[in-house]
Amino acid sequence: MNQQDLLQRAERYLPGACLGMMYLPPDLRMVMVRGQGSRIYDANGKEYLDYMLGSGPLLLGHGRPEVVEAVQRQAAAGSTFFALNEPAVRLAEEIVGAVPCGEAIRFQTTGSEATFAALRLARAFTGRDRVLKFEGGWHGGHDVGQLSGTTADPFVYPQSVPDCDGIPQGVQEDVLTGPFNDTATATALIEQHHRELAAVIIEPLQRALKPEPGFLEGLRAVTQQYGIVLVFDEVVTGFRLAWGGAQERYGVVPDLACYGKVIGGGYPLSAVVGKRELLQLADPRQKGRGRYCFLSGTLTGNPVASAAGLAALGVLRQPGVYDRLHALGRRLAEGLCQAGADVGVALQVLGDGPVLQVFFTEYRPLRNHRDLLRADRKAAVAFAHELIRRGVYCTPGGKLYLSLAHSEADLNRTVEIAAEALKVLRRAP
Repeated sequence: MNQQDLLQRAERYLPGACLGMMYLPPDLRMVMVRGQGSRIYDANGKEYLDYMLGSGPLLLGHGRPEVVEAVQRQAAAGSTFFALNEPAVRLAEEIVGAVPCGEAIRFQTTGSEATFAALRLARAFTGRDRVLKFEGGWHGGHDVGQLSGTTADPFVYPQSVPDCDGIPQGVQEDVLTGPFNDTATATALIEQHHRELAAVIIEPLQRALKPEPGFLEGLRAVTQQYGIVLVFDEVVTGFRLAWGGAQERYGVVPDLACYGKVIGGGYPLSAVVGKRELLQLADPRQKGRGRYCFLSGTLTGNPVASAAGLAALGVLRQPGVYDRLHALGRRLAEGLCQAGADVGVALQVLGDGPVLQVFFTEYRPLRNHRDLLRADRKAAVAFAHELIRRGVYCTPGGKLYLSLAHSEADLNRTVEIAAEALKVLRRAP
C-alpha cells in the first residue's frame, strides 16, 4: 500500500491523521515503515535522521541487534502470561540495583501509568489527597498530568489550570502548582499546605530546564520535614542522563521515582521504584488487612518488553556509554548555537546530555516555564517543520533526543540542515 493511500485512510479513521498529540501539516505527513540505527524511512522510501526516537525510548537507536535478538527469543517462548516471568524478575533486580532510591519496584506499562501509580501510592501511604506539581512539568495523560503543563497565560500560584477539556473540577482543586527553580516559593507552598499534601511530583530535568543548585535539595529537605512523599518523574531522565538517572546526576534521592521509555528498549514498559514501605502497599496480600493500593494491569511486567529492557540496559552499563551520550549532546548543542549565530537568528539550546531543546529568544536566563513563554514558539515549530522537510525528524517545538547510534557525521549533517532551515526562518515575514 502506498503512502498516499495510507494517509487518506488515516485521515478517514484517525483524528488529526495522527496517533496522539503530534499534528503535522498535510505536506509533511508520512507513514513510517522502517528504522535502522539513527535513521527512519517512510513509505515513499524517504530517509530521515531521527531525533524523535519514538519520543525517547530508543536510546540505543533503531534495530539494535542485542534488543532484536532478545525480543525474538522471548516472543518465540511466549508473549505474555499475566504471571511472574524470568525477564521481569531479572529486570526488576537490575533496575532496583541501579536506582539510588530503589528498594522495591512495581511494573506498569506506560509513563502515564507510572506517575498515576506513584501518586496513588503516596495518597495511600499518607492518608492525604493533595499533590504539588510544577508549572510546565509533564507527567502524562491522566487527569493530574494534564494540569498546568502547557499553560500559555500566567495565573496565581498555586492554582492549577487544565491543559485539555474533561478534567474534573475536584481534581483541579486537589493539585497545587508552583514555579520550577524557585526554592523559596515552593517551600512556602509546601509549608502552608503540608497537612493536606500527599506528594510533591517533579521532573528533575523539567522538559529541558536544568534544576538550579539547591532547588531539588530544598524540596527534599522540606518534604522530609513534613512526611510528604517526594516523587521524581524520571520517565525521560531514567537511564538517560546517567546509569542512576537524574538522582545520580543531580545528587538528590526521592522517595519514589517513575521510569519508562528507556527501560523497555522500545517496547511498552514502565515502573515505579522506591522505598519498600511505600511499594509494599501494592502487595495484594494487604487487601483487607491494612492499607492497600491496587496497581496491576493485563500487560504489567510483559516478558517481551522486559527482555528488550534487559538487553538495552546491558548495553548502557558498558564503560564509556554515558560519556559518549553527553559528548553527543554537547556537540549538537554547540553546533546549533553556532548555526544560529552564523545565520543571525537568536536562539538558545537547553537540556542535559542526550536531550536538548531549541528556544528562539535573545540570550537571557531561562529558569522556568514562564521564562520559556517569552521565547518564540511559532518560530520553534516552523524551524522543526523545515528540518522535517529536509530529512531531520523531530517534534515540532519540542525536544531532540540523541542515541548511541548517532555519529559525528550525523551531527554535522544535522547542523548543516539546521543552518538551511534557519535561513528560511530569517527570510520569513
